Amino acid sequence: MKQVSGGEKRASWRDSFWVNLAWTLIVPTVFLFTMEWIHRGTLLSDFWTTRFFSHFFGFFWGWVFLILLYVLVSQLTARHWVATLILGLLTNVSGVVTYYKLEMRGEPFLPWDFSQIGDLAGVAEHIQLQVQPSMIVVGVLLLVMILFAGFLRLPMGTSGRKWHWRLILSGGSFVGALAIVFGIWMQTAVCQFFGIYEDMWMQDRYYKNYGILTGFFTNLRVLDISAPDGYSQEAVDQIVQRTEQAQKADSEPFFANSYASSTEEVVQQPNIIFVMNESFWDVSRLEGVVFDRELTPNLKALAEQAAYGRCYSPSFGGGTCDVEFEALTGFSLEHLPAGSKPYQQYVTKPMFSTPQFLKAQGYDTIAIHGYYGKFWSRNTAYPNLGIDTFISAENFSNPELKRGFISDSQMTQRIIEEYENHEADSDAPFFVHAVTMQNHTTYDSNRYPEEELVKVLEDPGFSDNTVSQLQDFATGVYEADQALGELVDYFSDVDEPTIIVFWGDHYNPLGTGYEVFEKTGYIDQGDTTSPNLRQTDLLIWSNYYKEPIDLGTVAAYEISPVVMNLYGLETPTWYDFLIQELSVMRARTRGITVEPDGSFSEEMTQEQEQWYNDHWMLQYDYMFGEPYQEDYVTDEG
Repeated sequence: MKQVSGGEKRASWRDSFWVNLAWTLIVPTVFLFTMEWIHRGTLLSDFWTTRFFSHFFGFFWGWVFLILLYVLVSQLTARHWVATLILGLLTNVSGVVTYYKLEMRGEPFLPWDFSQIGDLAGVAEHIQLQVQPSMIVVGVLLLVMILFAGFLRLPMGTSGRKWHWRLILSGGSFVGALAIVFGIWMQTAVCQFFGIYEDMWMQDRYYKNYGILTGFFTNLRVLDISAPDGYSQEAVDQIVQRTEQAQKADSEPFFANSYASSTEEVVQQPNIIFVMNESFWDVSRLEGVVFDRELTPNLKALAEQAAYGRCYSPSFGGGTCDVEFEALTGFSLEHLPAGSKPYQQYVTKPMFSTPQFLKAQGYDTIAIHGYYGKFWSRNTAYPNLGIDTFISAENFSNPELKRGFISDSQMTQRIIEEYENHEADSDAPFFVHAVTMQNHTTYDSNRYPEEELVKVLEDPGFSDNTVSQLQDFATGVYEADQALGELVDYFSDVDEPTIIVFWGDHYNPLGTGYEVFEKTGYIDQGDTTSPNLRQTDLLIWSNYYKEPIDLGTVAAYEISPVVMNLYGLETPTWYDFLIQELSVMRARTRGITVEPDGSFSEEMTQEQEQWYNDHWMLQYDYMFGEPYQEDYVTDEG
């Protein structure tokens, strides 16, 4: 009888069918949970009770998908270690990206993020990310699993007459994976059969409930923008007629005590300057925190002689272009896929906007940005929004830098310089849209010289890291306020009527987690979707009217209509519609309704739903439709 060598005995378990099967099931299972561990920071707490078992099929189909993917790669390459490596990277890198995006932006890893890789690379050097213990543990585990997988061999070998079985298995797994994507995740009815319900405007909650894989792939459904129910020329015309009739019946300005309500002959074509200041909000609102100086003396003084309130932002932790898109167009991101970037995906042709409308009235239009022109595709989006001249970081010569960015003071000086150049060459009115960068995330007190740094004198027990970041951020707020003061001082002495609109684009995380907001009571513990994290300061000042007006809270997409209404400027019917909407709701943004009295709700009344649907009907018509309304949106058609 032939004796089996020790080497052959050792080889027998390596190519055993049962060992191969077990490993094919173990790897996807392990990586499914390590991916979720990294994403969530923990698999304890409520994961098993209120997430995993309550939404089992969200995780189950993700697990099956990973098994099929593993089989596909292992059979194609005939190497377990290759399949282990690829699956480990795909899943755990997705977990890492989701974790950091939730920390920085409040939204998870989404399908359209791939189109923004170039923009992320542009600011990567300024972002400081802390590696989490879970990431280190998973990295070591991945290495160990790859080494072990290197000892395994497929039962049918890597070549020879059984190769066709590998081809059959790989083909079958590929078809199965496609069936899950297109037959389950891409089908709303099938998902609902398995208890998977869309929660697109609360993506962080959606991913926690159903897992990264189900969350990511079901989001592919919203890449296709569907027309609103009943979309037609007749439906659009009816909304327009109602808006125009309401405007004729009551043409009084919306805000009492506004310039438009106080005079019969208003200035028709004042200069208009938009300044969207990076991450600006008055951080001195935090209770229990004492700084070594008044942070916003100019803002507070100007609020006593201008329109002042809050801008309800669609963004948190980033996505500046989302806020300016809303402010420049009146279009709401609530109607678009969460995480999408309109400048990159939709503003690919001439589109209605405030500068487009003003340009039709004879304005010269300029944009100034303190960063590179290609960032968020502004270099291609701005011309489509009617901006004639775009000045970006490339067009500054030896500018003053703060924290590695063009300073807010330098931006103020550039606005003044462009105004003076314009006055020397043109009689046309002047519109400028300026976007600053100085106070861009992330934060560390080492970014300022000690003598310039705002100090925290008292705090409710912040960690050293949080104090450091808060001091950096507060210094940026202080210097932004100083730059605002410089701008207003200059235009106070200009004879030409000028309106300055100043607001912050969004909040950012500060310190460790949400410690700054939670320990000061600014938000409740763990309430990372609080409306308080969406309300930045908004100031609308002019050099020809000095009365205080309480704006309350208005959506970012209401900024342009509000400016025009306050000063009695000519408006398109689209902006008349948005002003009329203010009496019903001040905003519908990221699943939150801002009521006329300033309170918040996740629900909408029947009347609010009708306005919301009409808003989408008009917005869809111009962004994606015929458009039927093109003939009255701008004078140029």
